[in-house]
Amino acid sequence: YRGVVTLIVDNLFPKSCFFNWPSLNPVFDNICWTILAWLSYLAPISIQAITLGVIVISKDEMSEVTKNHETIHFQQYLETLFLGFLILYFWDWFIGLVKYKDGQKAYLSIRAEQEAHKNQENLEYLPTDRKRWCWLQRPDPPLFLP
Repeated sequence: YRGVVTLIVDNLFPKSCFFNWPSLNPVFDNICWTILAWLSYLAPISIQAITLGVIVISKDEMSEVTKNHETIHFQQYLETLFLGFLILYFWDWFIGLVKYKDGQKAYLSIRAEQEAHKNQENLEYLPTDRKRWCWLQRPDPPLFLP
């Protein structure tokens, strides 16, 4: 266990950037994919990767776009002190489900997913363009709307 904890701590808090949030990254893991299979069974979408706090789990090797998407979620976790992210995520999903009566549309209306999907291909978004807590506002319509 000490090796895993050291890996997480060294990855999360490198000595050169201890208080520099944008440079923090989650731990990427494509070994525990059975969790994704179980979650995909429950979710209205097929889950290829998921950020659970400081760990990102993936079914396959992650592309740079997927890593960027999941790192955006990791930054959102940090901004809301982890528990806040989960509360907001499920609240947005519930409101979307009530409003659109469709699980996939509810997923795409989640504020955290909107920011991550909108910026996942911009690999410079996290280090240069991203503003803290910008995703908490709802300036954009859901991703499925024109």
